[in-house]
Amino acid sequence: MTVIVRDVRPEDAEGFARVRHAALPFMLATPAQVAFDWAHAHPDAHERPLVAEIDGEIVGTSQLRVAHDAPEPGVGSVNVYVHPEKRGLGAGALLLRASEEHLTEVGATTLYSWVLDEPGFRAFAERHGYTPRRSAHFLRLDLTTAGLPPLPETPTGVELRTAADFAADPRPLFLLDALTTADEPGDVGAELTDYAHWLDTTWNHPLFDRELTTVAVVDGRPAAFSAAQTDGRGRYSSAMTGTDPAFRGRGLAKLAKTRSLHRARAAGCTEAFTGNDAGNEPMLAINRWFGYDVCATEVRHVRTFG
Repeated sequence: MTVIVRDVRPEDAEGFARVRHAALPFMLATPAQVAFDWAHAHPDAHERPLVAEIDGEIVGTSQLRVAHDAPEPGVGSVNVYVHPEKRGLGAGALLLRASEEHLTEVGATTLYSWVLDEPGFRAFAERHGYTPRRSAHFLRLDLTTAGLPPLPETPTGVELRTAADFAADPRPLFLLDALTTADEPGDVGAELTDYAHWLDTTWNHPLFDRELTTVAVVDGRPAAFSAAQTDGRGRYSSAMTGTDPAFRGRGLAKLAKTRSLHRARAAGCTEAFTGNDAGNEPMLAINRWFGYDVCATEVRHVRTFG
């Protein structure tokens, strides 16, 4: 079998999403989302999604970008996924090589990659010069059987709204997202400063569910939120849950997520997914309280060039 690696074409969205879902079923992936992400990539990210195909069938994908929103220059990421039924045929190695060549050509000197915490995947990464760093967990909650915690009484002075309530002016949610993103645990920091790009890629993202995204508002100011994504197939994902540092310690993030999960189940969602850095004990404790179980773990790997 001959493996061919090439740039994606618009008609590849379905095959790209199919491989992503098969290789990483804990993350939402739809053809519409994939096509949207390709069309709205930031020019400074130098994104170049690739596919590997055998006899015209897409068997592997690569997502690669420069972290243009990171405080330090020269940082990039590459995540390679191969369909479980097509592993061992060389697609992963070819995708990784092509991705590295592109990223180093546009100035990346440090590349990060998420690798499933399984012997075969870790060995692959280490063979290609990547060193393990921090870990993160995927968590799953069966909404058809879960005994969700009861909805607590909303504290005096706090109001629970949906993201849809901010449709006329989403900027307050952008500011809250920027605050919480700035101190999110991780190897590569991020600074949200481009409101127009946030509108294009977050607010208008096809998976972003404004009705299920819940915001805790204190004295008219968004203080905490739980952002929801849905794929239209009964799958719900907590994309981000966070609190403005000025309002932490009051249980507002837990309150927002509780409301969001109850509304998700009422809307017909059957599975809920989320992810946490392995060192983020406060958020892991909250998710254990909801009933989430760890269903997989990834290890961030890094390789330095030059």
